[in-house]
Amino acid sequence: MITTGQLAALIQARLIGDEAITLKGVEATDRAGPDQLTFVRSTAYAAAWRDGRAAAVLAGEDIPLDRVMNEQGQPGPGRAVLIVPDVDASMITVLERFMPPSPPYFNGIHPSAQIDPLAKIAPGVSIGPGCSVGAGAVIGSGCKLIAGVHVCAYVQVGERTVLHPNVVLYERSVVGNDCILHAGVIIGADGFGYHPRPDGRGVIKIPHIGNVVIHDNVEIGANSCVDKGKFGSTVIGAGTKIDNLVQIGHNCQLGRSCILCGECGLSGSVKLGDGVVLGGRVGVADNVSIGSGARVGAYSGVSNDIPPGSVYLGMPAGPANEWKRVYGFLRRLGKNRGKPVW
Repeated sequence: MITTGQLAALIQARLIGDEAITLKGVEATDRAGPDQLTFVRSTAYAAAWRDGRAAAVLAGEDIPLDRVMNEQGQPGPGRAVLIVPDVDASMITVLERFMPPSPPYFNGIHPSAQIDPLAKIAPGVSIGPGCSVGAGAVIGSGCKLIAGVHVCAYVQVGERTVLHPNVVLYERSVVGNDCILHAGVIIGADGFGYHPRPDGRGVIKIPHIGNVVIHDNVEIGANSCVDKGKFGSTVIGAGTKIDNLVQIGHNCQLGRSCILCGECGLSGSVKLGDGVVLGGRVGVADNVSIGSGARVGAYSGVSNDIPPGSVYLGMPAGPANEWKRVYGFLRRLGKNRGKPVW
């Protein structure tokens, strides 16, 4: 719990209203109760705060005060408004303050864990129930293998990395420091590669003899997969964040601090520059390059290279401004029932 006055000091907010309200948590504007904080990042949600039951609201400096105040120019009895330059940035501090304590994971090496004698386990590593570590694997200090994690032979895991339940690291995978791999992540499975048989009867599996290299501070969401290279490495750059259910094909090269939202799919040998953002369900064809700082809208299909710093969307993906004009044209065409629109 924290008072509105204490919270204002913590996030360096300008407080209007009651500074002695005790806050017990954070909730959306339409569900927040009289002991909770909510937030407003646009004027469209200001009315929900005014008409709701929340005790306090976090609002950006760009929100007109009259949108979050009552007719008397006040938050109302027993309520408070906290004004900050950046609501999203301040919310990070707020959520950290209200975050429940971490569950008591097993410390040390659980009796049910299977550790090969040739594995190297640094001091301070926790290996939970049902985990296995193969021959020649190296686990850095401070790592946590929560439960059911399988680290295969000759894998290298850096310091302080957390592997959640049922993560699998295939042979020779490399994971850096301070990474987080959520439940069900698979690193280093075979790439999807086949060749037609000469006799026309089915296909021949193409061997994949490479590995996966994940640099520091990478987070990968639940049930996502990164395939190993056909030869060489599939590489995930430092600071990259990958959502749930994302597929990254063999020999992809991702730069630093990329963002991949849920259900994205990268075919083989895709290259992403630094800071690329892919919206949900973006699909990228093989051997395509997306330049640093580029953004691709959700549900887009990328079949050609994208220049650095550009914004693309659509199927097939094209410059966003062009697609907006095309969409406008199609809407007019539909309304005119096939009559000319030019």
